[in-house]
Amino acid sequence: MKMDATVKHSFKWVFIFMAMAMATAAAIAVFYDTTHALEFVGCYLLEFSLSMDNVFVFLSIFASFGVPEAYQHRCLAYGIIGAVVLRFLFIMLGASIVHSFSWILYIFGFILIYSGIKMFREDEEEEKNPHDSPVLKVLNKFLPVTPDFVGNRFFVKEHGRWLMTPLFAVLVVIESSDVMFAIDSVPAAFSVSSTTWIIYAANIFAILGLRQLFFVIEHMQERFALMKYGVAAILTFTGIKLALLMFDIHISIPVSIGFIITALTISICCSLFFTRNKA
Repeated sequence: MKMDATVKHSFKWVFIFMAMAMATAAAIAVFYDTTHALEFVGCYLLEFSLSMDNVFVFLSIFASFGVPEAYQHRCLAYGIIGAVVLRFLFIMLGASIVHSFSWILYIFGFILIYSGIKMFREDEEEEKNPHDSPVLKVLNKFLPVTPDFVGNRFFVKEHGRWLMTPLFAVLVVIESSDVMFAIDSVPAAFSVSSTTWIIYAANIFAILGLRQLFFVIEHMQERFALMKYGVAAILTFTGIKLALLMFDIHISIPVSIGFIITALTISICCSLFFTRNKA
């Protein structure tokens, strides 16, 4: 498949953000220590792989609501800002809980195993309709939605009352879906590191590259059809890693990094091979 200039540009920036993350890991190794540098790399690769699944969900949300491409960019930008704030809150909360109740890591492990197995068994036809979001239904009781998009505006005032546009409804669904992703990604990060600033820094680098990753997958989503199985394998692995702590069995960070890279590489290569004839 021939890539247009937009996809090439997005690919370039995805690799730039990855290079920046690796440069940060090198700086941590030089000015701090190698262990924390490896933890950063492991957390970053983990969050980057999970963010790929986020992008597929974002695409399905945009398609379900019929969001014009020109309006998707603004909605995605606000969604990323919201993700940065939400991840910070979830990581701070998670760190507080883990430091107070270390046994919660075992619960996190079983949650991740369940999420991974569920993703393996999930068919596209079984995916939930974004319009059925409970958050959106509650919000709709207070702020009715306009029938059509009003440019790239989130709110409009008609007949003396404020209405939300479908674009704001999409933003609400995206943010609520990111909360669900955080339930998986934050516990997964604690399987690699217990250092809060390492986890958050890795999350930020993964989220910063999310916008460019979105444009790549948007134009090549059929070529990455098997990516979800790689993500599912990573979720299951991190869950098993946390669960094994019950028996005082520790899987090293290099082994975790190796597994994440292998799962991503195999799922990407298989996707590209089995969809090589798709335009």
